[in-house]
Amino acid sequence: MRVSLIFTFCVVYCSPSLLLEVESVKTTSFVHPGGIHPQEQLDFVKEKVAQKEQPYFNAYLQLLNKTAQAFTHPTHAVANFSIPGYYVNASMHINRSWPLQADSFDAYACALAYHISGGQPIFANHSLRFLNAWAYLNVAYSDSDGPLVMTYAGTGMVIAGELLYNYNGWNSTDRTKFFHWVTNVYSKASNQIKTNANNWGDWGRLGSILSAHLFDNSSQLQTVVNLIKGDLFHKIAPDGHMPEETRREANGIWYTYFSLAPMTAACWVNYQTTKENLFNVSQGNASIKLALDYLYYYNMHPDQWPWYKNPNKGSPSSWPGNLLEAMGSLYNDSRYIDYVQSARPIIYPTHHFAWTFPTLMRIQLNDYF
Repeated sequence: MRVSLIFTFCVVYCSPSLLLEVESVKTTSFVHPGGIHPQEQLDFVKEKVAQKEQPYFNAYLQLLNKTAQAFTHPTHAVANFSIPGYYVNASMHINRSWPLQADSFDAYACALAYHISGGQPIFANHSLRFLNAWAYLNVAYSDSDGPLVMTYAGTGMVIAGELLYNYNGWNSTDRTKFFHWVTNVYSKASNQIKTNANNWGDWGRLGSILSAHLFDNSSQLQTVVNLIKGDLFHKIAPDGHMPEETRREANGIWYTYFSLAPMTAACWVNYQTTKENLFNVSQGNASIKLALDYLYYYNMHPDQWPWYKNPNKGSPSSWPGNLLEAMGSLYNDSRYIDYVQSARPIIYPTHHFAWTFPTLMRIQLNDYF
């Protein structure tokens, strides 16, 4: 079934050289749904919700509230997703980014609710409404921030597609068209920026590894993992600060978060796919955990931030609360858990989609059951 789908997809949309590339890299079939939300996690959360166990039950009710809103939302796809640099024209950047951010969140929320609800088609069908809008209309991204925003905002679309992978109500024509969009727009953007040294590269790697999982592309997945390993300790200094991000003046704490969110999400996708654990890789004292500790400490004590006076800080209900909620369970760190507990359930509903539903969708390195 999977081989047939790839063949059909490539005959219709791919050049002969790309067809050969897809055939040569398809060395395994990954488990679907998977990546950000493996089936075991979905089953675990579904059971907790059925038992009305907290914080899962309230987080599910929060998700249902978001999907109820999504049912009434129109789609906002554009043919050319053209995003100027934020520091060139902030208002235009924000206004032009919003259509994909809004539709991506709605598609993701509805696809997730489809699983946690026990497979109610209304959720899947509304998610497909947003996926189809972009798949059939959007053919390009452009301007200086186009590839970055396409990548970090479009993650929700790709995650939704992964969640609906086995949905029998997704007809083959629409499904193939969506895969075409992922290949020719979304993956093109993420692969364009995945070698960047700063947070652009981290978002590009997350986008690339999500696409690799969707298409069973083990070669592309390994390329991303090699990139993460190759510069992890350039990105994270021996004391835990992230030199490419702390230099961003008043927004250094934000950009530290904005780098760690996709980095950790990409490591999670890799762990779920290959069981290789990058969360505990270290070089001297430096590690992802040390960078998270650095973010946590200075977000709590911005007056001590050594890189800029009076930096902007986040909050438990927003960033970095969403990231620390996810990492609190993964590392079993009581400090992170205490930081976010009063803000639960946490949803990060806009802009970018790495740790979007961290209270509901608990992550852990050991088995769920």
